[in-house]
Amino acid sequence: MTGSITRDHGTPPQSDRAEFADRLLRSSEILSYDPVQKVDWETPLDTSYHGTSPEWSTLYGTSYWQEMTPEQQRELTRQEAASVASTGIWFEMILQQMVLRDFYAKDPTDPAFQWALTEIADECRHSIMFARGAAKLRAPAYRPTRLVVELGRVFKTVAFGEAAYAAILVAEEVLDVMQRDWMRDERVVPFVRTVNNIHVVEESRHMKFAREETKTRLAGAGRLRRQITAVVVAGASYFIVTSMWNRKVYENAGLDPKRAIREAKANEHHKSMLRSSCAGLMEFLNSAGLLTKASQWFYKRANLI
Repeated sequence: MTGSITRDHGTPPQSDRAEFADRLLRSSEILSYDPVQKVDWETPLDTSYHGTSPEWSTLYGTSYWQEMTPEQQRELTRQEAASVASTGIWFEMILQQMVLRDFYAKDPTDPAFQWALTEIADECRHSIMFARGAAKLRAPAYRPTRLVVELGRVFKTVAFGEAAYAAILVAEEVLDVMQRDWMRDERVVPFVRTVNNIHVVEESRHMKFAREETKTRLAGAGRLRRQITAVVVAGASYFIVTSMWNRKVYENAGLDPKRAIREAKANEHHKSMLRSSCAGLMEFLNSAGLLTKASQWFYKRANLI
């Protein structure tokens, strides 16, 4: 499909795509990090620091937050950082399988093929980095609910084309905005700031590729296909975002879980932070014809719009 479409300047999209992938490959050669060497894994955890910017906590701005001691607030943000990282690992494993399936048996001399393998290698390192980070934060393995895990199993098996890449983009963009705040915040424990910085730098290439792939796969797509894709991507986005903050973080932070869950659900500050983080993403989805009336129901439920 893509081979028969040309850009206004006459360059075949396939050649353009190869050139774009080649630029990403060169960038990865210049600006990539080894978390084993770059992250300070040896220094014991300093509990005088937060795990995330406090403003990103699900309880920030609530009456419960005001009643918590500074120690409780810091412990909660550390547990929340581990929960977000664990969700990141879960989705990165889905991402890797979708990308591998997409490039299965394709031309290995194509720069896009080589970039896909480079991205998978990046994600493997990121997942190990997140896992070690969560352990250093003294957090358990936070996992999505059984239902979400099984839905993810189905999604990674059947999602293809623009649906796969747009879902990848949503997960990466939401995490990117949060981590850009955390990596600059001196209240956040230093090793977490380093982890966030590595992820932000390397994921910026992944997001560029996901955007380009989404646009390329949608070229020439009809209205029905866009409508279906929009709902599939929005549904996946809902389950990804709502899984980021596991309910068990409150109990593990020494809080009353029932009260914490109740106040977190009603926390307008946190909802506002999520919406602001997704402004650019929603603009892209709208320009791609993937922000339909039906899909908006999911995004509103996830507090993304």
